[in-house]
Amino acid sequence: MKEIKKTKSICPECFQVIDATLYEKNGKIIMEKECSEHGHFSDIVWSDAKYYHWAESYMHDGTGLSNPQTKGDDNCPYACGICNNHLTSTLLANIDITNRCNMHCPICFANAAAAGYVLEPSKSEITTILENLVNEKPVRCWGVQFSGGEPTIRDDFPEIIAEAKRLGFTQIQIATNGKRFSKDPEFAKKVLDSGVNTVYLQFDGINEAPYIAARGYNALPEKLKAIKNMRDVGYTSVVLVPTLVKGVNDDQVGDIVRFAMDNGDIIKGVNFQPVSFSGRIDKEELEKKRITIPDLGNLLEEQTKGQIGKKDLYPVPSVSVVSDIIAKWKQTPQVSLTCHAHCGVGTYLFKNNGDIIPITRFVDVDGLFSLLKEVNDDMGNGGKIAKVKAVTKLSREIPKLIDNSKAPDGLNLRNLLLNIITNGTVEDTAAFHNNTLFLGAMHFMDPYNFDLERVCRCGIHYGLLDGRVIPFCTYNTLHREKFEKKYGIPLSEWKKHNK
Repeated sequence: MKEIKKTKSICPECFQVIDATLYEKNGKIIMEKECSEHGHFSDIVWSDAKYYHWAESYMHDGTGLSNPQTKGDDNCPYACGICNNHLTSTLLANIDITNRCNMHCPICFANAAAAGYVLEPSKSEITTILENLVNEKPVRCWGVQFSGGEPTIRDDFPEIIAEAKRLGFTQIQIATNGKRFSKDPEFAKKVLDSGVNTVYLQFDGINEAPYIAARGYNALPEKLKAIKNMRDVGYTSVVLVPTLVKGVNDDQVGDIVRFAMDNGDIIKGVNFQPVSFSGRIDKEELEKKRITIPDLGNLLEEQTKGQIGKKDLYPVPSVSVVSDIIAKWKQTPQVSLTCHAHCGVGTYLFKNNGDIIPITRFVDVDGLFSLLKEVNDDMGNGGKIAKVKAVTKLSREIPKLIDNSKAPDGLNLRNLLLNIITNGTVEDTAAFHNNTLFLGAMHFMDPYNFDLERVCRCGIHYGLLDGRVIPFCTYNTLHREKFEKKYGIPLSEWKKHNK
């Protein structure tokens, strides 16, 4: 067993911060930690050590906020606010507009029925949260996702989306189970017309089995009807979000990707989320159910017969160099995806003559990122001469990294990339996304694999009623229950006033 690094974690029993060590053992990365009161804990962090080290090579430090709300000092992860020690600005803000839901999923971490409290901020309170995100510096938050609970159960939801639009958010998403959209296409149209950009649709598989296990009933017909209704009223950007559980739907990953490709007119992405364990679980059950990002890569390779593989999935911060170049080009700070290299991965898929082709099969992606790093270094602090040299070098070198014999028909990747780098607009980025299917995975942490190094680089945050902005995994692992008790009202009392 080889020691990789020391870090800090939490005890899954008492939630106190404790020392942890990452080891390489039998080709896997293992977290080992010891609580003086509750004993020893061990968990697999990544099931492929070689892949782990390669992903880490793309680690990129961000600068965080210049106007943090709290001082972290030595009290991470309890001083969230967001604090001065955080290295990544808010890339995407989650705002739970209710913790009520029209489903009762056994794997959910946000459910009023289970919590016994209802937390449902008013429209004015939501506006205040949005304004706090707008005021982040040096880069405001541009992306917001309204979640819950189930956000669509609020009849005033379109008005909330319109308010985000008014405040200039350029990426407005909703996380939904699709249940209301499946029954009420008129409401789906109202939501679309209010300014929503993307729907993150809970989607666990292409047959009934995973829904019965994870949702308690066969929800697939509702998912399909929701997709149909969204297509009929004009939606063009839906992302399927499967919660991936070993033994429940890990046999479905290839079929889910194929389903998405076959419905590419409306489905623009699949974002797998390996399950995180919010409650207590014994070691044997943990080992049986734990699934990591490399496991997903292996499943994709097996279930697509090699059309997609682990090596096609790049860590999220690999693209941060693009933001660095755009910042120099525009002489303005940009949103930069500097989250931890082991938090998430992604790739872009193309369809050509019935085959699925990841971008890595016709682009030397490592070579492209090396080229972009060279250009970024050469640009110095920017300026006209630096810009001319950058465009000249990119125009000359990018074609050398593309194998046109393997590229999809009619794809001009050189021009797409140049437009993104030199313009860096939402429209240019959308033009790239519209030609592809994004395939990603985000592995949120739980008390067993919790790593403070990852927390400090998190880019997906919760905006809260009290003005704080808290990293996703920290909020769901440590803060949610206390926050809901403090700001929510008992479910029984809420029912009296909302019959």
